[in-house]
Parts: sequence; structure tokens; C-alpha cells
Amino acid sequence: MAPSGPSDKLADDSPLIRAFFEKRENLLLFLASRTRSMATAEDLVQDLYLKIATLGPDTDVRAPVALLYRMASNVMIDHVRSYQRSSRRSAEWRLDTHATLGGEDIMGEPAADEAVIAKERVRRLAEAVAELPPQMGRAFRLHKLEGQSQAATAQAMGVSTKMIEQHISAAIKRLAERLRS
Repeated sequence: MAPSGPSDKLADDSPLIRAFFEKRENLLLFLASRTRSMATAEDLVQDLYLKIATLGPDTDVRAPVALLYRMASNVMIDHVRSYQRSSRRSAEWRLDTHATLGGEDIMGEPAADEAVIAKERVRRLAEAVAELPPQMGRAFRLHKLEGQSQAATAQAMGVSTKMIEQHISAAIKRLAERLRS
């Protein structure tokens, strides 16, 4: 397999670069087996290449393959440490910026974009409910929005419980169609 590095001259001059291209797939599998992620292994192999490319062709290497595996292990350890530091920073930030009760986050205010989306959904739902036929809309509002039982809704409207079930079912179907469009 011919080297496919950034420069054929560099690959020809450096035994470490040549060894990297010869063992690239093995290094990838080595890292993937330890990280349990092919995507992470690909990133680490790329990081490894960047490290060995900066060494230059004059670097004296007696056992390039052994050095590659040692460097790959070190790149992986650096990655794990970086991930752990990042996780700790995130946890500390969360503790500093979120209210907690008994170690659990208490949901505060939603993110601004989520609040805007929620308000838009409520507005669209209110419009859709207002457009329902009068009896269907009243049955839906009493049962679903005000929380009355179907029996109480039927009594308030002077109709059977079966009729309330039909009104609510039809209302939900219409609202779903309207909100999808």
C-alpha cells in the first residue's frame, strides 16, 4: 500500500510516518477496542498522525511500530483525561447555575427558544380549539382543559356520556390534523 499522506517525500523520509500508514487500520482497531467507539478512534488516529507529522523526518526512531502504539495509548489517555475534565466542568457549572434539591436539578425556567416554541404551540392550540364546532369545543374544554370527568361534562351539557366521548374523540382528531398542518 502506497503512502497517502500529505507529502510523499515526508512519508518516504520518516520511518514513523511510513509505519503509521502501514499500521493505520491496526491502530484504528486498537483504539476502537479501548474506546468502544469507532468515531472516537478515528479522531484519535487523526490526532496521532498530527503528532507524528510534527516530529519531522530527522527524528531517530529505533522501533517505529512500538512507538506508534505507545503514542496511540498516550493520545487515548489524553482524550479520556480531557473528557473527564470537561465532565467535571459541566457538572460544576450545572451546580453553580441550576437550583438543586437533594442533589437533583430543579427545573427552572425553560431555555428562551423552548419558551417561544411552547408559546407558539399554545397559541396555535387555542386557535384550533376556538375553531371547533360549539358543542364539540365545549365538551373538549370542559373535559380536557378544565379537567372535568366525562360524566360531569355530560351532565353540564345535558347530553349522554357516549356523546361526550364522541365529541372529545372528534375534537382530538380535528386538533391533531390542524396542528400538523
